[in-house]
Amino acid sequence: MSVVVVGANHRTASLDLLERMVVPVDRLPKLLHDLDGGEDVSEVVVLATCNRTEVYLVAERFHGAYSQVRDFFGDLTFLPPDLFAENLYVHYDEHAVRHLFQVAAGLDSAVPGEHEILGQVRTAWDTARAEGTSRRSMNLLFRHALEVGKRARTETRIAHHVTSISQAAVIMAGEHFANVDLALEPGSSESAEPAAKCAGSRAASGLAGRRAVVVGAGAMARGMASFLAAADVSELVIANRTADRAQHLAASLAEESSLAAIRGVALDDLSTELRGADVLLTATSAIEAVVSVDQVRSALTDRTGPLLVVDVGMPRDVDPAVAALDGVDVLDMQTVAALTEANLAARHAETDAVRHIVDEELLRFAAVVSAREAAPVVTSLREQAESVRQAEFARFAARLEGLDDEQREAVEALTRGMIAKLLHGPTVRLKDAAGSTRGDRLAESARDLFDLS
Repeated sequence: MSVVVVGANHRTASLDLLERMVVPVDRLPKLLHDLDGGEDVSEVVVLATCNRTEVYLVAERFHGAYSQVRDFFGDLTFLPPDLFAENLYVHYDEHAVRHLFQVAAGLDSAVPGEHEILGQVRTAWDTARAEGTSRRSMNLLFRHALEVGKRARTETRIAHHVTSISQAAVIMAGEHFANVDLALEPGSSESAEPAAKCAGSRAASGLAGRRAVVVGAGAMARGMASFLAAADVSELVIANRTADRAQHLAASLAEESSLAAIRGVALDDLSTELRGADVLLTATSAIEAVVSVDQVRSALTDRTGPLLVVDVGMPRDVDPAVAALDGVDVLDMQTVAALTEANLAARHAETDAVRHIVDEELLRFAAVVSAREAAPVVTSLREQAESVRQAEFARFAARLEGLDDEQREAVEALTRGMIAKLLHGPTVRLKDAAGSTRGDRLAESARDLFDLS
């Protein structure tokens, strides 16, 4: 099995480029089959999240497979390869496996240890399995990756404190208001809180009593709304294209929290709701902006204070032109990621422990692959050798009739020993190389040379 991953994430590509690389859900099945149909690719899984788009594949030939994935990104972005190729990272064999394990463990996320990525890895794998593009090798790899992710979150504190992009967005909003309030206090420059101050408490104090609007009704929007309710906002409004979904989410949150002032409205009512709001948070799966500059400009009329916008949609939910409006502060996914990286020292302290788990699981995965890949070839080789040995004994049966039991056993032991010594070297090499491109070549050569089934 030669595993290759080609992709881009929030560390290698700009927000504008990542937006172009978003894979529409309705196009994913066709894209999977297009990739899987190439002569140099035998299996494929596409992992597309708000922070990354990655193609995992089993490659027959590396350069041919890479060219195919590069063309895939070209078709996706409508850009020539020379405008994005330098933003792509490429890993193969053990490095590709390590990368996926780190992704599943949350080491490669904007928020270390975030929970969403594990579900996204599973969804990517489930989709590929449903389409038939993830088979024996990818199934083995992704099943193990999910085990790594679960182990990392169970055995370390990588998932404690800030648990997701949703929570990070709310914390960033709370810290923004806390900093604004602090700056307004007399002598604030001398009484500023230390950087190590708990981010969660600052977020709660900054959001308490604020009016918040959330656009979207999916898992990430629900997460943000739930964290806002826990931060003691005075009122929470859920806006969605489908008002029924917004109202259903609002009713569900009202049952789960102590906040009574939760309402669901249609997205058409957004301008009206924003007039009295302090913060707008957005997280939808729309492929284009759902909050226009005109809607926000209209909401700014007769306002008494600034509006904070936190947009973690990918592509962005809010028209980028909104950032140029007076009285509006905008935090997008890139900003949230940067601020999160700077403030999550507690989680970063756990990364060494998680990397140790990844290292252990890499060894375990290699052993599993070795057993699954090499064992059938070795077994077939030894069975064929034993079959030849027994056939030769049968052919010389008449000439061996004069041997007593002790002599016959000596001949048996001699022939078995010769076969064992002859097959020892090939067996060791097949097992040692299993799971690599060289191992695939050796196994295929053994099958061809000895006509193994």
